[in-house]
Amino acid sequence: MKLAILGKGKTGRYVTELLQDQDQIEYKVFDSKRPATLEDLKSFDVCLSFLTGEVFVSYIDILTESGICVVTGSTGFEFNDFQLANIQSGDAAWIKANNFSLGMNIVKQMIEVMSLAPKLFDDYKCSIHEIHHTKKLDAPSGTALSWSDWLDLPNHITSERTGDVVGTHTLTLETQTEKISLTHEALDRSIFAKGAIWAVKKVRTLEPGLHDFSKIALSTLLEEK
Repeated sequence: MKLAILGKGKTGRYVTELLQDQDQIEYKVFDSKRPATLEDLKSFDVCLSFLTGEVFVSYIDILTESGICVVTGSTGFEFNDFQLANIQSGDAAWIKANNFSLGMNIVKQMIEVMSLAPKLFDDYKCSIHEIHHTKKLDAPSGTALSWSDWLDLPNHITSERTGDVVGTHTLTLETQTEKISLTHEALDRSIFAKGAIWAVKKVRTLEPGLHDFSKIALSTLLEEK
């Protein structure tokens, strides 16, 4: 497999380190000094993006035109209707992830259980707090927004930027008499790199169109149960 990597962020560096031990994937990194062109992309099987959402948006059209599969961890943007229509009508599968942690899919199952709270409690409140390193630009994080969607209950999201925190998310369900907290803490950025490589290998087995990383990973989790 030939892999084009867009961006050399912290997670991207972990990916290239891990790929050095995987002979089945040949990769090339493109960045602001060496941007990928349409002709460049056509020579690859899969593109993996770690660009910021703002920069990734500028690549969507040529990625679609290239006809190759795409895995993107870019956040802070939404596909517009035109872009979605082009992806859905194309011949390649895309995977979009707010968080490449495979363990996050176990968390999703737990959050969906917590979403049943109204069946037990008349009075409750939910909150989500996320903490990331100071260089993370978007707030709240894409993961916090996903947690809010999975919960599907009224909740308040707060964000904190400090030090070099990889990523910590906490969901709290509180009543007058008890408090339940669920926390996912990323201890090392390699978890995102491993998840991204898993997605790169998976994307070529999927039907054309845009897929959510968490749904694909969860489907795999349940199949192997």
